[in-house]
Amino acid sequence: MRRRLLLAAVAGTVALASGCAGAGALTSGSEGGTTIIVAVVANPQMIDAIALADDFTDAHPDVNVDFVSLPENESRAKITASVATGGGEFDVVMVSNYETAMWAENGWLVNLQPYADATDGYDTDDFIAPVRESLSYQGDMHSVPFYGESSFLVYRQDLFDAAGLTMPERPTWPEVRELAAAVEAANPGMNGICLRGLAGWGENLAPLNTVINTFGGRWFDEDWNAQLDSPEVREAVQFYVDLVRDHGQAGAATSGFADCATRYGQGQAAMWYDATSMVNVVESAEDSVTAGLNGYAPAPVVETDASGWLYTWSLGIPSSSEHPDEAWDFIAWMTDKQYPHLVADELGWERVPPGSRHSTYEIPEYAEVAAAFAEPTLSSMEVADQDHTMARPVPYDGIQFLAIPEFQDLGTRVGQQISAAIAGQISVAEALDQAQRYAETVGESYQEEAGS
Repeated sequence: MRRRLLLAAVAGTVALASGCAGAGALTSGSEGGTTIIVAVVANPQMIDAIALADDFTDAHPDVNVDFVSLPENESRAKITASVATGGGEFDVVMVSNYETAMWAENGWLVNLQPYADATDGYDTDDFIAPVRESLSYQGDMHSVPFYGESSFLVYRQDLFDAAGLTMPERPTWPEVRELAAAVEAANPGMNGICLRGLAGWGENLAPLNTVINTFGGRWFDEDWNAQLDSPEVREAVQFYVDLVRDHGQAGAATSGFADCATRYGQGQAAMWYDATSMVNVVESAEDSVTAGLNGYAPAPVVETDASGWLYTWSLGIPSSSEHPDEAWDFIAWMTDKQYPHLVADELGWERVPPGSRHSTYEIPEYAEVAAAFAEPTLSSMEVADQDHTMARPVPYDGIQFLAIPEFQDLGTRVGQQISAAIAGQISVAEALDQAQRYAETVGESYQEEAGS
């Protein structure tokens, strides 16, 4: 039944994906030999990997690498459509802990455990345990992490000091709202905080879902009754929308991770709540005027002990690939213990992908660069589970997403409603009324399945 629902969930993405073929294609290698096609999300860490790919092809002269790099929403649609339909366009795909277990259960991904076990020095026990477990199905890894992340709050320590403000050790969301107003008062023209408003289950719903969780909200109760019109969810979403409208960036309804990274890095916002992987941008002396000026605090809470998410961008091989051996060679290069050293040599230690391997944090040079954010990153990941981040029981796995096939479509539809509320086109009540109707349809399918 779940496979049927998953196919139905991705059907709507095929038309979108088919219009993107070839977009963002980049090539590394020489003429001749085997060519593998690698589909990645155009995040900073992956752009760095593309720039460094000659290191792989120099060591594998018989393998050419063609990259397809697209923004997150487009990349998800294209990869999902290709893998779900067995299209065979890609040999390596960038997926996450949302897709891996579901796709592995359907037989859509190659089991990477035998490859990893047979590769000298490729130490899967070195992967951070929650990350490794989130990418495993029946005990075997079916994708391997390029970087892992939780979420936390970055803030301008220098501006807080100048204004006499103190970030609490464990801030609450109401305290963050007060700090945003205070730092704006002390720095006219600056936004108190940057938050994602761009529609998408992997965009505005990522931070918002952690807010819903810690306010005591949930998408479904234990019997799959939709709960998006509950008082707890209404309070959480109204808080988020008011915060970004009152103290966030202009045009927030179309602002995602990349835009907030740019705005915070350019000194336009005093705080930013988002993925811990942000450190690659905000601590980059080349890309950020805030490098070395930042403090880090745990994800803000209300009713729960913690609120951070667990997410990892990882690499897998579609079962439809005709070149799995060459694909694994590329994946092993990009996720090996030595890759951080290559990044450091060519781009600097602050650009090393974080949150995947313990050994990375044991490198003295990286430990020095990461002194401000290493402990907050690892501690956030350690408590990123439903036992710490949710006030009430739910019938699904996941923190910032629901690990059900329908969430790609459901989450995007709900995200569009929230984005419209941030833009002021509709009220929060109107957005959640519509969102509730979307969720009820999904919940009914699970109730029918349970009763069949």
